[in-house]
Amino acid sequence: MMKNLNIKFIKYRKIAYVVMTALIVASVTSFFVRGLNYGIDFAGGISMEVTTVDSSFTIDRMRSELSVFSPELQEMRDTGNVVIRVGLSQDSTEEQQQELLGELRTALGDRVTIEQVQMVGPQIGGELIRGGIMAVFFAFVLMSLYIWIRYRGGYAASSFISLILDFIVMFGFFSLVGLEFNQTAIAVILMAIGYSTNDKVVNYDRIDENMRKYHKMPIGDIIDLSVNQMLSRTVITSTTTIACMFGLYMFGGSMLREFSIAMMFGVALGSLTSIFISNALLLNFDIREEK
Repeated sequence: MMKNLNIKFIKYRKIAYVVMTALIVASVTSFFVRGLNYGIDFAGGISMEVTTVDSSFTIDRMRSELSVFSPELQEMRDTGNVVIRVGLSQDSTEEQQQELLGELRTALGDRVTIEQVQMVGPQIGGELIRGGIMAVFFAFVLMSLYIWIRYRGGYAASSFISLILDFIVMFGFFSLVGLEFNQTAIAVILMAIGYSTNDKVVNYDRIDENMRKYHKMPIGDIIDLSVNQMLSRTVITSTTTIACMFGLYMFGGSMLREFSIAMMFGVALGSLTSIFISNALLLNFDIREEK
């Protein structure tokens, strides 16, 4: 049924530009004002998962008694366990980290059972941040190189611009929502951007095919025709992916909850930028003459 649609996507490109501009401004502002909520693996610190043995030792009481450590406490809905996160200063030593762990154990006493402990020093956290930045940078370069080799000209420029916007908004989303930014977040961003790039390439291929088929049709009409023809594929692919991520959100446990939220947003963002942004940007180039 979607194949018979004749939605004038190009007609609404200015609205899409305004919405995207607002998202970019909000993302950049939040990034510089709020920053990213670095996880233990980036910021350095101690993450401890505990099971309460004493029923009177509630999470509120735990938060009150551990207030001297300025902890972040999160109750896992699926198991009832509590995750305690305590950050470290950038100049902390390994001895200070071990001392802090001992103090936490003493404060908790025998009222809890410690299930697991994760410790990351500030220096290691800094190295992981640099590694994550390099991973994002090389992924961006390789995807840009692939698009340039495959298309060149207006296609490459439009996709490159859209790719930059995807990256900015994805990082902005983590900052605005306050999701923990860790190594998993890097993987989510790269997966979402890869999905978005694939969606753009599929649409560009159809535009290229129709441009060779309809020699006298205006470029704007060819873009609308192509997007409508591929709309069924785009909607089905994004909907099924989001449905899988929603299943993870509901039943995958707390460890996968933030991952699934970010992936759902990334898939939705990639689909919308493919339909309304990257295709509309082609109007600024003479792609027919390039061919």
